[in-house]
Amino acid sequence: MKVVPLDEKVVVKRLEADGVTAGGIVLPDTAKEKPRQGRVLSVGDGRLLPNGTRAANQVSEGDRVLFHHYAGTEIVINGEELLIMGEDEILAIVD
Repeated sequence: MKVVPLDEKVVVKRLEADGVTAGGIVLPDTAKEKPRQGRVLSVGDGRLLPNGTRAANQVSEGDRVLFHHYAGTEIVINGEELLIMGEDEILAIVD
């Protein structure tokens, strides 16, 4: 099943959390923070402008992005945890 977001929304899959600290301590799943980075899987058509045209999204499929800790709405599709968020909740694109 493919999720196609509407308007300026994007679908993001969180990147995996690092399981080891810089000092080499292995963290259990309960101590790990949810990562605030992800990969864009799908983008909407863009924001609808008052004149009826659409403004293109700044992110595209495959981009690695940073977002707020509580950004988006979590959904589960085919056992995969995904986020649907507005483009304005994305802070930056990481190269």
